[in-house]
Amino acid sequence: MIIYTNEGNPLGLQLLMLARFAKRPVQVQLVNLNDAKYRDLLVLPTLELDNGLRLFSPAAIAKYLLVDEGQRRDEWLEWSATLLAPALAHHMAVGHKADANALPVLNALVKKLDDSLKGTPFLAGDKPSAADIAVWSLLAPDGTLKGAQNVDSLRDWYGRVKALPEVQEVLAEQPLKDLTFNALQQSNRYGGLHHVPLKRLSLADASKLLVDTTPTVADTVTDEEISAAQAAFTYTAPKEFKEERTVLPKPGERNVLITSALPYVNNVPHLGNIIGCVLSADIYARYSRSAGYNTLLICGTDEYGTATENKALAEKLTPREICDKYFELHNAIYRWFGIGFDYFGRTTTQEQTDIVQEAFKDVLKAGYIITESVEQLLCQKCDRFLADRFVEGTCPHPGCGYEDARGDQCDKCGKLVNATELIRPRCKVCNSAPVLRSSDQLFIDLPKAEPQLKEWVDKSEGGWTHNAKVITRAWLKEGLKPRCITRDLKWGIPVPHEGFEKKVFYVWFDAPFGYVSMTKRYTKEYQQWWQPAEGTDVELFQFMAKDNVPFHSVVWPSVLLAINKRHTLVSHIMATEYLNYEDGKFSKSRGIGVFGNDAQETGIPADVWRFYLASARPEGQDSSFSWNDLAARNNSELLNNLGNFVNRALVFCEKNFNSTVPEVVTTQDELVLLALINRELRGYINSMEKAKLRDGIRHLLSISRHCNGYMQSQQPWVLLKGNDDQKARASTIIGLCVNIACLLANLLFPYMPTTARTLFGQLNAKQTPLNAEKPLVTLLLRAGHKIGKPAPLFAKLEQSFIDELKGKYGGAQDTKSAAQSQTSAADLEKAVQAQADKVRQLKATTKDKAVWQPEVTKLLDLKKQLEEAKKTAPSAVPATAPAPSNGSQSVQDLDKAIQEQGDKVRKLKGSTKDKAVWQPEVNVLLDLKKQLEAAQKAAKAAPAANVAPAPSTTAPADPVQVKALEDKIAQQAERVRTLKASGDAAVWKPEVDILLSLKNQMAALTGTPAAGGQGKGKKKK
Repeated sequence: MIIYTNEGNPLGLQLLMLARFAKRPVQVQLVNLNDAKYRDLLVLPTLELDNGLRLFSPAAIAKYLLVDEGQRRDEWLEWSATLLAPALAHHMAVGHKADANALPVLNALVKKLDDSLKGTPFLAGDKPSAADIAVWSLLAPDGTLKGAQNVDSLRDWYGRVKALPEVQEVLAEQPLKDLTFNALQQSNRYGGLHHVPLKRLSLADASKLLVDTTPTVADTVTDEEISAAQAAFTYTAPKEFKEERTVLPKPGERNVLITSALPYVNNVPHLGNIIGCVLSADIYARYSRSAGYNTLLICGTDEYGTATENKALAEKLTPREICDKYFELHNAIYRWFGIGFDYFGRTTTQEQTDIVQEAFKDVLKAGYIITESVEQLLCQKCDRFLADRFVEGTCPHPGCGYEDARGDQCDKCGKLVNATELIRPRCKVCNSAPVLRSSDQLFIDLPKAEPQLKEWVDKSEGGWTHNAKVITRAWLKEGLKPRCITRDLKWGIPVPHEGFEKKVFYVWFDAPFGYVSMTKRYTKEYQQWWQPAEGTDVELFQFMAKDNVPFHSVVWPSVLLAINKRHTLVSHIMATEYLNYEDGKFSKSRGIGVFGNDAQETGIPADVWRFYLASARPEGQDSSFSWNDLAARNNSELLNNLGNFVNRALVFCEKNFNSTVPEVVTTQDELVLLALINRELRGYINSMEKAKLRDGIRHLLSISRHCNGYMQSQQPWVLLKGNDDQKARASTIIGLCVNIACLLANLLFPYMPTTARTLFGQLNAKQTPLNAEKPLVTLLLRAGHKIGKPAPLFAKLEQSFIDELKGKYGGAQDTKSAAQSQTSAADLEKAVQAQADKVRQLKATTKDKAVWQPEVTKLLDLKKQLEEAKKTAPSAVPATAPAPSNGSQSVQDLDKAIQEQGDKVRKLKGSTKDKAVWQPEVNVLLDLKKQLEAAQKAAKAAPAANVAPAPSTTAPADPVQVKALEDKIAQQAERVRTLKASGDAAVWKPEVDILLSLKNQMAALTGTPAAGGQGKGKKKK
């Protein structure tokens, strides 16, 4: 049998002792779950039986090895696994994982153990059993029972178990000093047992047996850590950064090539696009350069394909004009965000054409290209085969019937559609009905490449994110199929193959080679990065959202392996999940969410956006952008934590030491602080090496948190008023704090480069390289160094400002102000007419959407105001569409209104491709259909629903009761707002339910509807 475990794991010790008691020979193999060889191991320890079967539950393994030891034994095994182990893991944790709630739970468990052992020598009776081994191994790591009082029975039992011959034999192989509960963090893919919630017990009779055993994290610092901190904290002249004009890989050095998934050119990137690709790549690239690696960051816009042609049609521009326009827009957004590409290019270049066509010829020559016939829709009027997005028709899915479904997906039901399955399909360009024809297309033979692809994946996936591994393995498990690489389009790279000259390459064959062609635009020596000579190693890091993984892990590597010219293949796929907006989706058309150009308009600095997006980066699961969370992180983590420490240290140095860094004479307090910072610095380096950007921020903020606590406890402002020795202590404290501020500037630089440069200016210092091999704090600023002028780095984000932004970017369904609704319907109708004329004139004179789009927005806003005004005016009845049903409209009336509105929409769509013109009318149509559905249900449920209700005879509400309830609602609302600022939905959602209940009570009391339907605080959907 084999025990797979990791170093220091107490549960591994448990299995080894169980095997020894069962007299079963066993081998112990220390492994790392991140090692590709052990990807099939889910949990450590795992016991592999001689027949290959694997067991990973310690309780199940105990029952297998020691079969019949009675029910009491089984109960203790369950108790140790579900109660004792999680409580110990939470209690023994340090740093941000430490849990103050674990101590009382652990006290109760220890008391139960001690009480049980008062009447029996072992847990299950007179003889030792697997229960004793299970519990003893959990209590064995050093410090577990540190300071325990009044547990004599437990201590006697601990000694009896330790003295057993089998235990002594195991301890000779695995000493107790090597055991640590921190090893459990690496025992599974969920951070050990910290994800297991503590079970709250009845603690009334629990004595304080373990109180104050580890009052601070400083107590966990070892003598070795103190010695290392003391030895490292000396001044060494830092190496200066050399900014080479052209970065090329060098033999014997670490060479890091970084790409960000190419953003598609036809849209404006939103915050999820930005953190999923370009910002994550930039943060990692800045770290990589700081660590002294030869680093190249390449990106650009993906410009060929159907979507570009569609956008060109909508805006009445050529595809080239669309690409030129949106390339500049993307470039400007990324520059504002401080993205430091070495080169930001485009796929519509001659270099791209040459490289893609050459690659195709190589794949063809290698025998990986096959031809297949594909059924497609042909528009005879346009004389072209129609790509999916150039076809519209009625959705074929039962129960939908949406008339404007696209050839790839239906926007109403959300289901995927094949263009050939659409009912009554029509060409999006000329509106005529296409016919079905066969078209020959070229395919890459992925099944032929599959064996060597699998072999490569096995060797390479160790550096990939978990979701990238899962997605790739799913594709391979299903079996690869030939993939089409050509399309019947005009906008793309021509296919250099006889009979296919009028076709272009499919964007996903063409686009990945953009990384290569953009590198070629950067340097003529591009092959040194993409086809390096022997002896030169290049690591390729590719950042993307998870939907792009298959093209980077399966399709493109298969092409490069087929070419077989020693291309650089991806070693690290860094794939994120999705970033949502306030628990919903970003939508440009509905005005929901913050897009790249919106961020600049908020007035919030780009660095704050960078910091927040990195903090909220969806690394292991989907995450959400939240305005309240943005404000909370800015105000608590940047302003009150990091900014507060740095500003206090520098201002203190300026005012009390004439802006001169004083000498640091370390005592035990300083060495403990340096040891704690070294832990966080090591964690920061380890996280950044793996591109775990959220963890990097966490370690960075922990450093400033330690330093804030140090300064507060040492109180240098008091020491300065004392004797000479106390004044010298104050000098040491401030000298150390100014040096740590300089360290923080270096660590902050990848995330917030502008802020870091500002801080370097205040320190009168330069950025220094990070030592990734020996992450220890050194003296960066010697005594006598003159600092610059301190100033606050961050500003508070007020709640009123955040509420304003939340309303602005919450979508078109936000309610307008009362002043707007007071405008008369007649005045608004005139304004709408005048604005419509203005829009038509502008559109006739220019194709530049930037000119007329603001006027279209005004027109849509006026139309919404008019609609609201008509709803509030008793006699106002819309001419084009009925007001929302309030129960008085008949099914027949709604049927007629839907027919009229449907005709209006079809006419608008036939006259213009501009979605901004006809989308509001589509929304009206969809709303009418919802009203009809509701009216039909109401008619069936209550035939008498159209009878007018009798006048209300309810007695007026008691003013005293109303006032008391209003006060309760106000107090609860304030509580909800405060809790929401913390960002933890599990905390504030129950309070929201209480608030809604109070509002319902008020509605019942006063006879008025409960507020909140479209209020400012309501979350948009």
